[in-house]
Amino acid sequence: MSLANTYARYPVEFVGGAGMWLTDAQGDAYLDFLSGIAVNNLGHCHPAVVDAVQRQAATLLHVSNLFYNEPNVTLAARLCDRSFGESVFFCNSGAEANEAAIKLVRKFRPRGDLVVALNGFHGRTYGALSATPQESKQAPFAPLVPGFRAVDATDAAAAVDADTAAVLIEPIQGESGVNVFDAELLASIRAACDAVGAALVFDEVQTGMGRTGSLWAHEQLGVVPDAMTLAKGLGGGLPIGALVIGPKLQSVFAPGDHGSTFAGGPLVSAAANVALDVIDDEAFLAHVREMGERLTEGLRELPGVVSVRGRGLMVAAEIDGPAPEIAKRALLEHKLIINATGPTTLRFLPPLITESEHIDEALNRLSAALS
Repeated sequence: MSLANTYARYPVEFVGGAGMWLTDAQGDAYLDFLSGIAVNNLGHCHPAVVDAVQRQAATLLHVSNLFYNEPNVTLAARLCDRSFGESVFFCNSGAEANEAAIKLVRKFRPRGDLVVALNGFHGRTYGALSATPQESKQAPFAPLVPGFRAVDATDAAAAVDADTAAVLIEPIQGESGVNVFDAELLASIRAACDAVGAALVFDEVQTGMGRTGSLWAHEQLGVVPDAMTLAKGLGGGLPIGALVIGPKLQSVFAPGDHGSTFAGGPLVSAAANVALDVIDDEAFLAHVREMGERLTEGLRELPGVVSVRGRGLMVAAEIDGPAPEIAKRALLEHKLIINATGPTTLRFLPPLITESEHIDEALNRLSAALS
């Protein structure tokens, strides 16, 4: 195999997809409740995204950031209009967005450190990895970038002091198992940052673009950050990342401070504009919340499920058996795509277009796998 040995891949090759379903090389259909890890929020090959990409591909693919392109300018304005943002830096992934955020707050408060939460995940490039306090991910690549202080999320507010440049935190920790933080905790961190002049950055790479039932997860919490990072669902399936910068940090970056060759291209921006068209709709978001409740309640009724947590269609279940084996059995025997984020934790990130019948079918398939 010529692929680098960096993924423990399942013995399945997918060749097609439509809506909630993927098709493998043998023609078997799989119900997707992982969405490419929260990327395909509109499902597979959404007609509006496909149409926009096809039209843009025939018009203009790449021009570099030495020039403007209309789809990207439009996308930046829309992201600012639908958030606290004053400007947007575009990149190609969530890790790149977090790298940009780290540079932004380091320039904002030179020599200041960043407070990050234990079990958080911000990416695998060096700065983002240094902000990801998980021993198994960091240890093989030490020494890491200095200047990060990892604390339990409940201690983050107390950890903020005069030497803090920023707190970087996910409103809901995704990769470590959908750990939901309440509004009071995040409000206390916001207040601690304000007290010393530090910045607050929300990593909404996984929680953004409607995943929790609002366009941004922080909208349900009443806590507004100074910057937020986006990726995954933003591009409708195409690779794009973004750092949304609020008033407090707006004047920090200057020309030459940061850049990216491929970022903000017209193709991915066209796809992202369509993703916003579909997702930024109250009826659509209400449906996400409704389906999330149906999934959560259904999981609680399954044999072997100990507890369920999450918000919207970002859900995890603790089970009384080996989650990695159950996820593999669900895939190979019952054609249901989910994943395990821990020894006993199953994660569910279905496309936001899911309907009641998809939820019920997934629950039936998972019940068979658990049995």
